Amino acid sequence: MSTKNKPKYTRIAQLKTAEKFLDHLKAVEAEMPFEENLESATFAQKHQLKNGYTIGNKMCILPMEGWDGTPDGKPSEFTKRRWKNFAISGAKLLWGCEAVAVNPTGRANPLQIMLNEANFQDFVDLFNMLNEEHAAKFDNTDDLLIGLQLTHSGRFCKPYDKKKLEPQILYNHPVLNPKFHLGDDYPIMTDEDIDSLIQDYVKAAVLAQKAGYHFVDIKHCHGYLGHEFLSAYDREGKYGGSFENRTRFLRDIVAGIKAAAPGLQMGIRLSAIDWQPFKEGEEGIGVPSIEGKYPYAFGGNDTGSGEDLTETFQFLKLAEDLGIELICITAGSPYYNPHITRPALFPPSDGYNPPEDPLVGVARQIRVTADIKKAFPGLTIVGSGYSYLQEWLPNVAQGVLNEGKTDFIGFGRMVLSYPEMPEDMINGSVMKRGKICRTFSDCTTAPRNGIISGCYPLDPFYKKMPEAAELKAIKLEG
Repeated sequence: MSTKNKPKYTRIAQLKTAEKFLDHLKAVEAEMPFEENLESATFAQKHQLKNGYTIGNKMCILPMEGWDGTPDGKPSEFTKRRWKNFAISGAKLLWGCEAVAVNPTGRANPLQIMLNEANFQDFVDLFNMLNEEHAAKFDNTDDLLIGLQLTHSGRFCKPYDKKKLEPQILYNHPVLNPKFHLGDDYPIMTDEDIDSLIQDYVKAAVLAQKAGYHFVDIKHCHGYLGHEFLSAYDREGKYGGSFENRTRFLRDIVAGIKAAAPGLQMGIRLSAIDWQPFKEGEEGIGVPSIEGKYPYAFGGNDTGSGEDLTETFQFLKLAEDLGIELICITAGSPYYNPHITRPALFPPSDGYNPPEDPLVGVARQIRVTADIKKAFPGLTIVGSGYSYLQEWLPNVAQGVLNEGKTDFIGFGRMVLSYPEMPEDMINGSVMKRGKICRTFSDCTTAPRNGIISGCYPLDPFYKKMPEAAELKAIKLEG
């Protein structure tokens, strides 16, 4: 068995009392809010947007790809099941449910869903299903806000073969190119390519508005194309170099949407910080890929292992000036530094053991999100990276909300295994320990090996599928 399957940190499930959890936080120097006595009213607070729309509580479902659509980009029954779970979770903000490609070549997987004229009615049906399922359980959808995350996968495109990268890149990266077997002469997207892609985003946004979605997310996170623009310091031409050029992609999409889909709200899921790519070191533990300065981390410092929010704040000021209120904060990329993106004890099959206690990564995202909220009180901020807290998530989430460090608590991996967790928190119910995500990373390992994503360890639906045995064999092979 691979050394990657031998985590070295204390498991959260072993910290059975608040005192033990707090002592452990102190021991690993992971500072975060914590409230022992839970008050469900905190989670049930309403949030009003600048346009007057009221969101019914402080819970948000983050985009979680299943990569289980049809080859032509339509949702499958697997997709619909996942979206239904999101609809009945109790959360009143659905941040897109999953990333939706704006054209065929920009998909991260041949089964990623895609919005175009041919698939339009399928997205109408998805939107209607979300409302119908939510209404059936909670009566009211007047305070439910539903978005659609628009994406192009850029460096991580796999449009035609689940195991074959066909990258579309903005510049030749000295670490990521060799990491993913791209030569220094690998072709980069031309300005004309990008001009055309911007029109694809606008067309998709128009369709999203017609289908009923309340907002679209112009995705700028996790190493995908929107995020790569922000680190295109070395790119020549109108889309690289200066901050103005590196944000032209966003500005032109926003201008196009305002002209073609007036009144449609926009949001941005942003990797507010980034570090350099990590690799396996001794005992499978992650180590920085290079020594010395690393200049390609947007929101990072020159060391490649620290933060500098100067440009992050500049970007958020631009978003605010463009009239974008909804901002979802995340960090880094699951493809090259997953321990800062989604803190976990067990790495995905192509990852590495975390070089820090995962709680340190949770604390980092909470701190960065709090810094952003303090600097931009007029933005509606969604925090993420909470799943590793496991049964202590409600206690930390309550503290984060009460201290004004974010406006919404974002649920990602956690709702794959425990879709009703937001409802339980709002109702003050005891957490269902048997459904709590333990960050085994199967939902990432599966698609990295050509299998549809899902919670194979804890969701009975996926546990009984033949893919579960296939995934188990892959993990044993290391």
